[in-house]
Amino acid sequence: MAYFDAASAAPLHPVARQALLASLDEGWADPARLYREGRRARLLLDAAREAAAEAVGCRADELVFTPSGTRAVHSGVAGALAGRRRVGRHLIVSAVEHSSVLHAAEAHERADGGGSVTQVPVDRTGAVDPAAYAAALREDTALACLQSANHEVGTEQPVAEVAEACRTAGVPLLVDAAQSLGWGRIEGGWSLLTASAHKWGGPSGVGLLVVRKGTRYAPQGPGDERESGRAPGFENLPAIVAAAASLRAVRAEAAAEAARLRELTERIRSRVPGLVPDVEVVGDPSRRLPGIVTFSCLYVDGETLLHELDRAGFSVSSGSSCTSSTLTPSHVLRAMGVLSEGNVRVSLPPGATAEDVERFLEVLPGTVAAVREKLGAPTATDTVRTAGPDLVVDALGRRCPVPVIELAKVIGDVPVGGTVRVLSDDEAARLDIPAWCEMRGQEYLGEEPAERGTAYLVRRTG
Repeated sequence: MAYFDAASAAPLHPVARQALLASLDEGWADPARLYREGRRARLLLDAAREAAAEAVGCRADELVFTPSGTRAVHSGVAGALAGRRRVGRHLIVSAVEHSSVLHAAEAHERADGGGSVTQVPVDRTGAVDPAAYAAALREDTALACLQSANHEVGTEQPVAEVAEACRTAGVPLLVDAAQSLGWGRIEGGWSLLTASAHKWGGPSGVGLLVVRKGTRYAPQGPGDERESGRAPGFENLPAIVAAAASLRAVRAEAAAEAARLRELTERIRSRVPGLVPDVEVVGDPSRRLPGIVTFSCLYVDGETLLHELDRAGFSVSSGSSCTSSTLTPSHVLRAMGVLSEGNVRVSLPPGATAEDVERFLEVLPGTVAAVREKLGAPTATDTVRTAGPDLVVDALGRRCPVPVIELAKVIGDVPVGGTVRVLSDDEAARLDIPAWCEMRGQEYLGEEPAERGTAYLVRRTG
């Protein structure tokens, strides 16, 4: 089985396993106690903090360990907003932040007193424009948030440029570094940083929260004497030691492994469009994380495709609406305005082999073709019939990718200049029909209300 979902959770690094087992014997006592076992535990905790701080590029007393990356984000956002409450209650986030950041923003809006949130858009590669961040800054802005790299498409963000704009405005910047900290330090004058150990091969249940000296910060919730009052509760010392040890280990291997994984992901990016018809490769082609490549396949049910790839021996992820419980496309793909149906994210873990990548490229075309055949997707041999100048496609009650498949089947039935009106109540159609038009060179005319659902209008241009 080839595990290609390291962006969700990287396999436990051998160094993490060794450190975890060793610290189970040495680090079980309370590090706040003064007796021998407590002093030994405190030494392990201090050493782990020093190692993690060195990897981040901060002072040891600026870093605390949290029970998860999500808790680090929530604590960081809430504490920074509370610390600057006198300045205002305006928060800035990008449209493609991890859900933990967006959920924190939603909670801020719902809080007593009503905070305000500005969501900065991204381009089709998933990157923000630093000028857009600068334009969003206001006198009452308390905090800005920006991920170092996107978790779904791998696009790296211009953190240093955004941090400089925030510094000029006197606004702290919180960087969610979960996906990239294992590859290197986050450059720029950021004020707060969060990360999660299971993203770099450490154990789950360990997060990092860094608050730079001079950053106004007020911990929320009941006070606690541990972790500077920013992460209450007894520290999971064995997991913390393993997290710090694995971070140091992956950093030592990062340069060589990054070069190797970039070559493998570039192999996928360049060859998939030639192997599989009607594919859109998404994300920045060069400014991206080493191991992530994402593409979307027209006329494909994402859930079925993932099951078939799993049966073929490949564990991958997807942002398609038909693989989620919400029945809406990934907020990242939606913000980028790219195709969401049949979405596949391949995120290679350290140690992934060229042989597994080649086998994936061999299996993928037949797997996609089989899924399309089951769904009755149009083929290059379908005949073109001539009908009236306008057609209506009723796809109400049918999930992705059926509305797009039905549109593709009939677009040739109208003359050039004629229109097809697609009726759909699937939220994914709002993203996938315009994306299909761009891929197919047809003109998307927009949407309008219908008696049920929404009507999407497409004009045939050729």
